[in-house]
Amino acid sequence: MLRPTSGRVLIAGGAGFLGSHLCERYLDMGWQVICLDNFYTGHRNNVRHLLQHPNFELVRHDIVEPYLAEVDLILNFACPASPVHYQSNPIKTMKTSVLGTMNLLGLAKRVGARYSHASTSEVYGDPQVHPQPEGYWGHVNPIGPRSCYDEGKRAAETLIFDYHRMHSLEVRVVRIFNTYGPRMAPDDGRVVSNFVVQALRGEDITIYGDGSQTRSFCYVDDLIDGILALTTQDEIIGPVNIGNASEFTVLELAEKVLKMTGSRSRIVRRPLPQDDPKVRRPDLTLAQKHLNYQPRVSLDMGLEKTIAYFSAHLKA
Repeated sequence: MLRPTSGRVLIAGGAGFLGSHLCERYLDMGWQVICLDNFYTGHRNNVRHLLQHPNFELVRHDIVEPYLAEVDLILNFACPASPVHYQSNPIKTMKTSVLGTMNLLGLAKRVGARYSHASTSEVYGDPQVHPQPEGYWGHVNPIGPRSCYDEGKRAAETLIFDYHRMHSLEVRVVRIFNTYGPRMAPDDGRVVSNFVVQALRGEDITIYGDGSQTRSFCYVDDLIDGILALTTQDEIIGPVNIGNASEFTVLELAEKVLKMTGSRSRIVRRPLPQDDPKVRRPDLTLAQKHLNYQPRVSLDMGLEKTIAYFSAHLKA
């Protein structure tokens, strides 16, 4: 079924890092945008420049409670995505992933909207298959400190596919790998923002473990391109990995940030947190085949833009 090229879209978590970029893109495409956020980790400043747009509406709401609106499309990006935030209130994190997803799926069923969901590479846990294809079921600790997020997102995927099978609901699921760029919160605990902020402030660069663990870093513009490509096409429903397949150790990232900022910060090491993944890299075969997806922004290019953003905002 072909979806409208414009209409009314509900973006849950729309004042967050990724959600705010999605709000911009949908407004640019001529959509009416309802930005739903409870501001637990999202920030009004992320969408302040959109408040006067005639097609933009900001609503303070927690998706753990039902929300009603006539919309053509729902994008669910409403969940804390960094360990610092999702572990600070693990029960709330699980409720957002499960109850919040159920509420938005119910709304999609009621109004006949397509539902697009932000899942995560964390569903693969500390993977024993590398790189991670969508067919890999993962290696996840169900009772550890990260479980509220990992298992919450896995349960959300279960709900989505059950709604699809039982109610023929149109769904799309994207598994997001480490993303960075402007509008990341400086205190969100993610590795790119941590390193950049610490370097700019002249603080010690904190590495957990020996820094040999790997991550694949995707610049936000590339990720948004992939999400839009998946959401608008009618060939596959997912899950589909979206990210950047270039792999770096955490130590390589720290050294690169130090060099690019000109910082004199020292690298210090702390114990590795429980269940922290040793490797992380997406298998992008599905995205390349069905979405013609190919990230264009290199880590150096993306870091340059991210450093410039934090440099300006930390001084403000």
